[in-house]
Order: sequence, then structure tokens, then C-alpha cells
Amino acid sequence: MAVAAVRYLRSAGAPTAAEPLPRMPRRPALRAVREDERLPVDPAEFRRVLGNFASGVTIVTALDEEGPAGFACQSFASLSLDPPLVAFMVARTSTTWPRIARAGRFCVNVLGAGQGALCRAFAVSGADKFAGVDWTPAPATGSPRLPDAPAWIDCVIATVHTGGDHLIVVGRVEALGATEDGEPLLFHRGQFGRFGRLEG
Repeated sequence: MAVAAVRYLRSAGAPTAAEPLPRMPRRPALRAVREDERLPVDPAEFRRVLGNFASGVTIVTALDEEGPAGFACQSFASLSLDPPLVAFMVARTSTTWPRIARAGRFCVNVLGAGQGALCRAFAVSGADKFAGVDWTPAPATGSPRLPDAPAWIDCVIATVHTGGDHLIVVGRVEALGATEDGEPLLFHRGQFGRFGRLEG
């Protein structure tokens, strides 16, 4: 049996125990990128060019011992179907992120076309963002669900990765829901807009 297996491997061109494995090419030594090798990118130009990518707008909320917390976030995306994961990016300088991190859970509220003013209120740093805002606890985590949001995703924090001046937060979805006719709020080139279907 062993002889037959070796004969098959040789006929297929695979190395056997009697034959040395082919020598792998040596990997180049890894090193840090030097300053003179970095391509200079002007931050204003970076922002202008990337602003051409239209995105939806969300408010990420959490509930900690101090009460409800939240911030406006356009850098949100679905990440994985199995297991169900989503991700959002938050600036390292955010004063809200430490509260969400301590809570260990969050709810992503996908904003509707008529919620531009709500988004602006949650984009202000240091303000009482929940002043006059009604909310209900999300079913799995108790994080604030905002009224009239076309969709919500209730999550626990799975992992956090570094990404330059931002953090990449991955959440495992515990519950979610959406309305049937919600129209999304869109953000493009520094302005809010709404979705319009193309003909044909």
C-alpha cells in the first residue's frame, strides 16, 4: 500500500519523503517605511476626494452608568453574515467612545431622510445630545433606540482595531429591525441628501 502511494505521488509530480522539498525563496526583511518614502497627501485634498463617496448616516448609541451616550457616524458598514458582524470607525479623540467602550455594547440607528437636524445635534462635541430626544431601550443590550429611525442594529462589542487616527470597532449583532418604507439620509460632499431611484 505504501509503495503504491509513493508511486502515485511521484507520477503526479509531488515530492515524497525520499525527495527533498523544493527550496522556498527567502522572504525579504520587513522594515518600517521611511519618511522620504511616504507619499505626501494633503488632508484637505484627502477629505475633498473621499467626500465624493456618498454614504448613509447613523447615530451610534450606548447606555452606561452616566446615562445615554451617542455620536453621529457615517463610517458604518456591514461586515459579516456568519457570524453577523458590523463595524464602525470612531476618532481616537472622541469623548463619547470611552463611554461606549465601557458599556461594551451599542445600537446603530440608521437615520431617515428627515433626520438631518438630529444628526447635527449628535455631531456636536460636549453637548447634551439627548436633551429633548425620546428613546426606547434596544431589546438585547438596552442601548438607546431613537424614534423614527428606519433601521436599528443592536450589538455587543466583539473587537477593536487601530486604524491611524481612528479605531475600528467590530460589533456582533444581537438583534435588529427595520421599517418597510424608510427613506435613508445620505451624506455627500459635506451635505445631506436623499435617495432617488433612477429610471430604467
